[in-house]
Amino acid sequence: MSYNLIPKKMLSQDPFSTWLGIEILEVSLGKCKVGLKIRPEMLNSMQKAHGGITYALADTAFGFAANTYGKYAVSIETSINHIEALSVDDYITAESTVEVTKNRLGFHYVELKRGEEIVALFKGVVYRTSKEWDLNDN
Repeated sequence: MSYNLIPKKMLSQDPFSTWLGIEILEVSLGKCKVGLKIRPEMLNSMQKAHGGITYALADTAFGFAANTYGKYAVSIETSINHIEALSVDDYITAESTVEVTKNRLGFHYVELKRGEEIVALFKGVVYRTSKEWDLNDN
């Protein structure tokens, strides 16, 4: 199985991530880097990006990276620390790396950046099911 095709398939079946404008930048086994541009409709009442935007980007990177192992993987626990506020037209990236992987569990760390500046940190635990990805199945 080609692990780098799984995130592409996942994105093609994910209307929310597509609406956010998430693009896949890099994929390798256990890792995925995605990005998006902050748009006006993503702002909160303080005219800064809603925390849910960075959370959603991190969660997407996390999910895509976890699924590169070829089995359906689902999030069972996540957390985020917001460090810097984001504004319209900021381009942010989220890079997920697996820190520890067990037979059924994976522990991931996601750095969110604006350029080289860290804007948020995300941690997630994933459970890998026994169901395998079928890239031929639409």
